[in-house]
Amino acid sequence: MKLQQLVLKIHSRCDLACDHCYVYEHADQSWKKRPVFLSEETLRKVSRRFAEYAREQKLPSVSVILHGGEPLLVGPVRMRDICAELVETITPVTALDLRIHTNGVRLNTRFLDVFREFDVKVSVSLDGDRAANDRHRRDRRGRSSHDRVLRAIELLRSPAYRHLYSGLLCTVDVANDPVAVHDALAALHPPRVDYLLPHSTWDNPPPRPDGSPTAYADWLLRIFDRWDAQGRTLGVRTFESVLSTLRGGPALTEAMGLAPSDLAVVETDGSFEQADSLKTAYPGAPATGYDVDRHTFAEFARHPGVRARQLGLAGVGPSCRRCPVVESCGGGLYAHRYSTGHGFANPSVFCSDLKAFVDGVAERITDHGLSPAVHDRHELGYAQGELVRTLLGVVAARHAGEPGWDAVWHAFLALDGDPSTAPHVDAILAHPYVHTALNHCLHGRSREPAPLARAITAAAVRAGADLALRWHEGAGGLHLPTLGTLDLPAPGPVDVTVTAGELHVRTGPGAGRRPGDADGGWRPLTTVPVAGGTRLLLDDADPLRDCYPVPVAPPLGPSDLAVFAKRLHRAHELLEERPAAERGGANEPALTTLTPLAAGTGVRLGAHGLGALGLAVDFEPEDLVRELPRVGRRARLRALRETADLNVPGNRAGRLLDEASDELGNAARWPRGADERNAALARAARALDELGSRPPRELTATGEALAAELRAELAPAAAAPRGTDRPR
Repeated sequence: MKLQQLVLKIHSRCDLACDHCYVYEHADQSWKKRPVFLSEETLRKVSRRFAEYAREQKLPSVSVILHGGEPLLVGPVRMRDICAELVETITPVTALDLRIHTNGVRLNTRFLDVFREFDVKVSVSLDGDRAANDRHRRDRRGRSSHDRVLRAIELLRSPAYRHLYSGLLCTVDVANDPVAVHDALAALHPPRVDYLLPHSTWDNPPPRPDGSPTAYADWLLRIFDRWDAQGRTLGVRTFESVLSTLRGGPALTEAMGLAPSDLAVVETDGSFEQADSLKTAYPGAPATGYDVDRHTFAEFARHPGVRARQLGLAGVGPSCRRCPVVESCGGGLYAHRYSTGHGFANPSVFCSDLKAFVDGVAERITDHGLSPAVHDRHELGYAQGELVRTLLGVVAARHAGEPGWDAVWHAFLALDGDPSTAPHVDAILAHPYVHTALNHCLHGRSREPAPLARAITAAAVRAGADLALRWHEGAGGLHLPTLGTLDLPAPGPVDVTVTAGELHVRTGPGAGRRPGDADGGWRPLTTVPVAGGTRLLLDDADPLRDCYPVPVAPPLGPSDLAVFAKRLHRAHELLEERPAAERGGANEPALTTLTPLAAGTGVRLGAHGLGALGLAVDFEPEDLVRELPRVGRRARLRALRETADLNVPGNRAGRLLDEASDELGNAARWPRGADERNAALARAARALDELGSRPPRELTATGEALAAELRAELAPAAAAPRGTDRPR
């Protein structure tokens, strides 16, 4: 796993005396021996080392989080020098996401002007209302920090600095009223809130005032209910991570889920350390013995302690691997597993809370009703369209008031509300990589409105409408989904106008660019004819097509395109030669878009909407025909899971549905291979038998309908005569 985040300690002391602080109040006390602040020489070495690593690993972006202690203690002048050094050293190599975590006590306009200059996103620690915050977050004289932090947040929320407001960090204390805490934080309109479990180990377990083994789960679930009832209008990373993993998506926080750690910490003396949270375990727990004078980030990435937090399921104990919620909780934060004698080979000290919380969320979000999408592919397509529109609304709400985003949203509303242009908006929203774009925006992988601005511009061009937008465009040109790519001289701001469907792009002083210019700067996407007059979009240029588990191919030249199209046409001829009984049906993939992948990578699905398929540039038509039954099933099942509930997330019933469907797909993959076909059918039968023995209500009505469909499909297939010849 490549490192992509650097926590840089720029000051090792603090102006508050929070009694739950893992740096000063827990087992590791190494802060006492650290320099008070990061020296200029160490800063230069860190910046250079991280830039070198980003270049070596070809990282498209990195994140640096300025941390402490309290980082604002360096003062605004030194803060500007730090930001300038990082930006000047790293941005020539890769995109830099620069952030700071602060208690907010010293935050003022001098700091905020520096942060505005260097686009530094600001997260502030606040534990809720005054009563909750003052329980722990007092200064060294015992005085409340609450009013000072609120003043800082109000300043951060002012129009000049609002775009820098990243969110709030809240440490959970179950003695506080959870709803009062959440309402106090929500009233400050943060883009995101992180609820953090108090750092604890089996040697020093968390407080449980009422003795309940699920006190922390109960506390968080009360906030979840409040957040859900209020329309989820602000991001809550813990909740979103569990919602994502329960639906088969990625974990969004190191504290939960099996995603490998991509984090490095550099202390004020230049020493490399593992995650800061390890300070709660024992003295020296985060230490590596490495430093920026003698070691590179690549060497740090190979340190055994770093590797231990990148093992995924293999990195948790046997009891965790057997647990049905492990993919959501991930065994909890690594530091929270520690005990004297067993090290980190334990479940989390919050194990009972994590399981109760994941189970509680799973039950709350499950719709046990029957979705018509399970029986009708047109209903499934409609449900996918509604999902995309829902995601678009959530993204718009999350970024309301941020530069550029509101203009894109208003342009969408204007086109979508006009009956003459709305069908073209629908066509663009149905493009599979628009689904990818929305997920990137939703989960913070795209901070600019460019992906959505491109999509809305494409809709205006297709509709012959008028439009005017401005946004920041990165390297690679301006790509309009379903249409093509316009070369640009360099990354930077673009002024885009569409007049009666004609595109004009200005990047600075001068005449601007448009498709059809004599210099050939426009590369249109092509469609490929297949059997029956159908044409499929060959998308080899969308920057968001790189969402497959294997590398995508670069844009194809004319000769490669001709060969690719010829193979595809032959594959469709073979598909048409199949018996009528094997054609069509619920699992037949409804393809609209094909993306060439690197040679030798086969047939793949990626993280995109319904209708896309990745094909290796050297695919063989026979291989595509053989793989389509299985790929079609997987695409349909994933689309169903995105739009309907098949089971209560986190239980085994969902995996058994996947296994049965996959094995029936494998059986169809080998129509003339008796051994492989019969083995696949046997595995499908075992999965369905086990599914039938699961507790009631693990499957929803939609899941029961799908299981019945699979059993009906299995019966005649298992009873068919068993051939002996080998697969084609």
